[in-house]
Amino acid sequence: MKHLSALNKYFYRYKFTFLIGVLFVALSNIFSIMPPQAIRYAFDLVKDDIAYYQLFSGFALQERFYSIFSRALLLFGVSVLLMAILRGVFMFLMRQTLIVMSRHIEFDLRNDMYAHYQKLSTAFYKRNRTGDLMSRATEDVIRVRMYLGPAIMYSVNTIVTLLTVTIIMFQTNATLTAYVLLPLPFLSIFIYYINSIIHRRSEEIQAQMSKLTSIAQETFSGIRLIKAYVQEKANVHFFDQESDEYRHKSIALARTQALFAPSMLLLVGMSTVLTIYIGGKQVIDGTITSGNIAEFVLYVNMLTWPVASLGWVTAMIQRAAASQKRINAFLDTPPDIVSPNNQAVQLKGNLQFDQVTFTYPDTQIKALKKVSFTLRKGEKMAIVGRTGSGKSTIAELLVRNYDIDEGKILLDQQDIQQLNLAALRQQIGYVPQDVFLFSDTINNNIAFGAPEVGETQIQQAAKDAAVYKDIIQLPDRFSTVVGERGVTLSGGQKQRVSLARALVKQPPILLLDDCLSAVDAITEQAILEHLSTYLADRTAIVITHRIFTSINFDKILVLEQGEVAEMGTHEELLAQNGIYANLYEKQHQETTA
Repeated sequence: MKHLSALNKYFYRYKFTFLIGVLFVALSNIFSIMPPQAIRYAFDLVKDDIAYYQLFSGFALQERFYSIFSRALLLFGVSVLLMAILRGVFMFLMRQTLIVMSRHIEFDLRNDMYAHYQKLSTAFYKRNRTGDLMSRATEDVIRVRMYLGPAIMYSVNTIVTLLTVTIIMFQTNATLTAYVLLPLPFLSIFIYYINSIIHRRSEEIQAQMSKLTSIAQETFSGIRLIKAYVQEKANVHFFDQESDEYRHKSIALARTQALFAPSMLLLVGMSTVLTIYIGGKQVIDGTITSGNIAEFVLYVNMLTWPVASLGWVTAMIQRAAASQKRINAFLDTPPDIVSPNNQAVQLKGNLQFDQVTFTYPDTQIKALKKVSFTLRKGEKMAIVGRTGSGKSTIAELLVRNYDIDEGKILLDQQDIQQLNLAALRQQIGYVPQDVFLFSDTINNNIAFGAPEVGETQIQQAAKDAAVYKDIIQLPDRFSTVVGERGVTLSGGQKQRVSLARALVKQPPILLLDDCLSAVDAITEQAILEHLSTYLADRTAIVITHRIFTSINFDKILVLEQGEVAEMGTHEELLAQNGIYANLYEKQHQETTA
């Protein structure tokens, strides 16, 4: 139960609903234990009055005695019916409080998980599979909700029923009660033994379900690649193997759970047999009446469902504990990137890297080694270099997807780690190398980072990104839904929509990470012409494999294995006849060939 203790804060939030629900449980049980007592009186009444009725045989009083006797039995019958109705009403109210409470907690828990997911860093998402994240926020939360609602409701109901019925039975006849309850300790030992098996197998099932979800998510996301490489059968076979593993684990758990019902019914049946046998002997001895036996048989039957539900509830709690353990593992993961609680400041665009060193936490790859450069407001810098030289890492550090190991990154002479994180990212227009579009309209994709902008600004951003003409040729123009990850658009169109998304924010700092790799030369030239005007008063860093001569860069940074190999203007670097000059010459030859 230690894992489920994380839910205590939600119980406290809905404590009044929970307490009212417990009250309804108690009231429903009060009206459930009264009918056996009424039936006991009715049973004894029938037994005693039949003898008196026979004594009046042949007398006129016999008919009157029969009339009184009938009305008394009718009164008992109406009383039992009324108590059953009242019990049903309170059971309905019990469900309306405890089950509804579980739905509210499920809502809060899922929202808290989703909010926590938003705070976790990029490194966290690289370490964990998307399917596993989805499984914990859906399947695991559902299993926890089953504990919060039905499991707790039946647990409270079982406890109250066992206490009230046992107390009344002891008050009626302690000896008979002791015999009736004799099988219950064996039931407790059986439950204790089986709990560990259920818990272990529940965890295995949840882990396998998470794996299946991850496989399905990756398959659907990469379906085009799977088809292109004709790997459908291989994927079906792999999924079938993992599904078969899940089936075997589930069947093993079902076999274990199947032991509960017959075992408990057997023990309850033994209690009924003991009731009739021991009770019958006491009736013969005159210790109790035959009505007491009827009452005890009803009480034993009342205990049947609470005792039988122990197995079901126990299994539910065990599975919920396994799920909550998985949920806690993520909820207890602190964000690597923390925003200081200070006010947002308006950035001007002065940027400085001072001896910055960074190693990726998961791979331990040293991406940057003592990198230093300075950009003043409005200056433009291109970063070039081979693949893996650390170009994209600079952009990742500027938007604080990661924090540096050594050195400093200063924006307007302020340490980037001391700036309000939301304000920092809001004032940087970032176009990542890996373009991502949401399954939404083009209009909403462009306005994603600035939902307050109007239609005119969105269209102008599309024109600056040279994607406007493509959009107006679509059936619904800016209202066209692009599909999951922008699947209905070409690679170049997705890059340009992503560029428009950054431009529409009008940020003081713009980061373009190889965002024109999928566009043709003519489109690229049109974009660069727009960018030359757009970037006039903005600080910009363009990360690229190409060399753009149409943008007048104030600095060009050449990275080699995470270090600054060369830095200067286009003319200065050509004069050095080094890495940059060699790269420029190769590109020039390719374009003229």
